[in-house]
Amino acid sequence: MRRFTRLTNAFSKKVQNHEAMVAIYAVHYNFARIHKTLRITPSMAAGLSDHVWSLEEIVLMADSYIPQPGKRGPYKKRGTESNTIYGRIK
Repeated sequence: MRRFTRLTNAFSKKVQNHEAMVAIYAVHYNFARIHKTLRITPSMAAGLSDHVWSLEEIVLMADSYIPQPGKRGPYKKRGTESNTIYGRIK
């Protein structure tokens, strides 16, 4: 896979991106790809799935695992010197 070699255009700079792409590849390999010798997917052979997954199903499943953004933290209130711009008096 090109993601594992550093001098390619598909290299993941962040570990999180690399983990996500390897996980998507593993799901596609086991749930969406029909193998020649089995003539079904490995997940169907193991009894984990009853159909060949589409790319849309894989993307929807991956989106459900992404953590939703939480409430942003408190902001510092500006000082009492409301008539200053960048520390200078108007």
